Amino acid sequence: MNEKMTIAVVYGSARQGRFCDTVVNWVLNELWAESGIRVTLIDPQLKGPADEAAINVATLEEKIAEADAFIVATPEYNHGYPAALKELIDSCYEPWHAKPVGFISYGGVSGGLRAVEQLRQVFAELHTVTIRDSVSFSNVWAQFDAAGNPFKADEAKASLLVMLRRLKWWASALKAARAENAYSGAAA
Repeated sequence: MNEKMTIAVVYGSARQGRFCDTVVNWVLNELWAESGIRVTLIDPQLKGPADEAAINVATLEEKIAEADAFIVATPEYNHGYPAALKELIDSCYEPWHAKPVGFISYGGVSGGLRAVEQLRQVFAELHTVTIRDSVSFSNVWAQFDAAGNPFKADEAKASLLVMLRRLKWWASALKAARAENAYSGAAA
């Protein structure tokens, strides 16, 4: 398989002034340096037409279906993940099946790890494979400079590359498996 792999980066927050943009921009800069991947963005802030308050489900389903893998960048709000992320995840079902999900989390002392542990349970119900290795930024506001670069850039990149290599491995394996035998027929 020499075709490009599509990795969807999912924003975990829809708050105004969210720090998620800083984290995602860092991730995007790192991903764009990688060869063999195409990056697409899924953002809960991007709703349907101006008169709609909800996520455009048809567009979301299409983006999720086209993705080979996902990286979810999530904050931790009150020991959990944001409601906007839950709405996005729950907006469709089958397009998530048999695809890997990696996590980049951030927050206060826990670095968003409690949110990730909860998300692992949610994604298990969607028949995804979650990647054990993740990237976590504790006390995130002190981890990035004014330009959006991590102060410990080498350390952050090393964690990202481990997660990314495993995400790509699973994406390749699961894409081949889905092509050989549709996942929906596996339990039939």
